[in-house]
Amino acid sequence: MARNTYFQDEVLEEKFNSKQLLRILRYALPYKKIFIGVGAMMLAAIGLSLLPALYIKHIVDEVIPAGSYEGLSLVICLFLLTGLADIIIQFFHGRLMSKTGHTIIYNIRGDIFKKLQKLSFDYFDNRPAGKILIRVTNYIDELAGFFANTLLNFVINILKIAVLMVFLFALNYVLASIILAIMIPMGAFVLFIRSKLGKLFRNVRNKDSNRVAFTSENILGVTIIKSFNRKQKNMEIYGDLVNQSLRGWRNIHLVNELFVPGVETIWNIGNMLIYIAALSLIIGGADLHVGTVIAFINYIGTFWGPLNQLSMILQQFTSVSSNLERVFETMDTPPLISDKDGAIELPPIEGRVTFENVTFSYDGKVNVLENFDLDVPKGKTIALVGPTGAGKSTVVNLIPRFYDVTGGRVLIDGHDVRDVTLKSLRSQLGIMMQDPFIFKGTVLDNIRYCREDATDEECIEAAKKIFAHEFISKLPNGYYSELGERGEGLSAGEKQLLSFARVILRDPKILILDEATSSIDTNTEQKIQKALEVLLEGRTSFIIAHRLSTIIRADCILYIDNKGIAEAGTHEKLISKKGLYYMLHKSR
Repeated sequence: MARNTYFQDEVLEEKFNSKQLLRILRYALPYKKIFIGVGAMMLAAIGLSLLPALYIKHIVDEVIPAGSYEGLSLVICLFLLTGLADIIIQFFHGRLMSKTGHTIIYNIRGDIFKKLQKLSFDYFDNRPAGKILIRVTNYIDELAGFFANTLLNFVINILKIAVLMVFLFALNYVLASIILAIMIPMGAFVLFIRSKLGKLFRNVRNKDSNRVAFTSENILGVTIIKSFNRKQKNMEIYGDLVNQSLRGWRNIHLVNELFVPGVETIWNIGNMLIYIAALSLIIGGADLHVGTVIAFINYIGTFWGPLNQLSMILQQFTSVSSNLERVFETMDTPPLISDKDGAIELPPIEGRVTFENVTFSYDGKVNVLENFDLDVPKGKTIALVGPTGAGKSTVVNLIPRFYDVTGGRVLIDGHDVRDVTLKSLRSQLGIMMQDPFIFKGTVLDNIRYCREDATDEECIEAAKKIFAHEFISKLPNGYYSELGERGEGLSAGEKQLLSFARVILRDPKILILDEATSSIDTNTEQKIQKALEVLLEGRTSFIIAHRLSTIIRADCILYIDNKGIAEAGTHEKLISKKGLYYMLHKSR
């Protein structure tokens, strides 16, 4: 059961911290040469940005008093050259950072998708698909700009402020000290706003996640929604989810509206103090030239630029950090099912399956199976029947290690499934579930999904064995026909046949069919029964089915109930006992 749904906010396991910040930097580390090169460009740009104020100081203190037009022309030329150099540097800086930033995002996307492939079924059981999807799409999309520009700009603006402070102290240490003092309350104000924004952004991320989860659910369940006339009700639910997100964004904007005027007010107070201090120094007879005062005021204007950018970067970082919290939470989720240290390759199997005193619980509280024992010789067919929720699917899900036993062990040819690698285990199993998943692509692509190296002829032969060749041949382009998402255009029975052909192509020693014939019509079922006679020959098979015709020929039928095997035997034997299986058979 899902840990939360579209109307429940996810609980954040770990807030953004310094370790996660270092983790971001590790993604940038492989591109350190580019960052160093761009950093050098930006240092040059910083130097260029300091020159205009010096040019103005020179004009006021030297050129104008001397009445030198030649000196003025020279300074104007220097102004133009400085501007041109700055444009060139900014152009190359922008191109390099954009390319590098998006490459970093590409790597993050790859890592989180790779992690999703490794995560166990419990992770997906506990979350709506939409809440997982938004982490690998929207959240990472918003990181692109951060890595493309913001990360380096943060460093560059810090350097700008440091260099400017040096220049300001060189011009006049008294006035520069006032600037330094202004930064203390300003920094405290910025940190206060960032703290408030952090909480608001986390709330908005939760609300956006809920909205996407509900949207995803509506897309997947569109047939049921239309069938039960849920359009109006769902619009009301969606409207409420959107309003929750909207209220969150409004709160963010309210705090943001306080941010800029707050910073500007503190800065303007500082400016007034500087003017008062400069006037006091001049009146007091201090050696303070007019050109120096003008240059100082120009540098203050230059100082405001990076300071303002830093404050905006901190705001953006607040939003980015709330995204990274969720992204890293997924990356850091340990898969409950993985290869243990020293896991061996499972050798080619014969097909004996043994359950030894197996106990299993999904939540660690209520056991689905207790002290479950079963020994299935190779080549035998075992059918599992019983009431819903009794544990039939649980039994077969333990064989490929979709879940691990709570107690006891599951063996294949004497090998504990936990001691072998997942790849070597699952590559020798054939599994077909109740809901066949058809991928967008050709018919051949879907059959070949289990064996990439399979030839077209092998795929066609697999389809013929399961009697799928007839309907495939009638498609517009036969085996090369393009199928829509989730097999759009195929009937439920045709989808089952196609996924069955996929399993046959693998030619497994152990076959698991979990309600695999539930969507098959009578005519199709007859074809599958004929194919099953060939397919089950020489294979160890586990069949869960409501159709008694599918299981009646099984070597042994297990009636699963009360956390174990309530009855076991052939169809004839169980019918003669007139017990639970007999009642089940009679009710059908």
